[in-house]
Amino acid sequence: MKLNVIILELSGIVDGIRGNELRREVSNIVADGAKILLLDLKGVNFIDSSGLGALVSAMQMMRNANGKLFVCSVSDQVRMLFELTKMDRIFQIFADQDEFKRQIWTTQ
Repeated sequence: MKLNVIILELSGIVDGIRGNELRREVSNIVADGAKILLLDLKGVNFIDSSGLGALVSAMQMMRNANGKLFVCSVSDQVRMLFELTKMDRIFQIFADQDEFKRQIWTTQ
């Protein structure tokens, strides 16, 4: 069985505007039938509250479509934000794409 894994690489600041773009992208990804989405946050240096809301919306969209959303390559600042807001308990976070591939692609 071939896994339909989509990797989205985000960069810069994830705010309300970028968050809305992310929601649209994830909506299209769900419509295309993808079951696993990896958000690579390697290039993200800041996420504001609306950006966090967009990440949660993205996860809900994937869950509603019986899919899964994962996050990788989180900077120290974003990790701190995730911990403060308890998002680190909601998202499964991988060190990088390689760790994700080792743990998820090989187990599916």
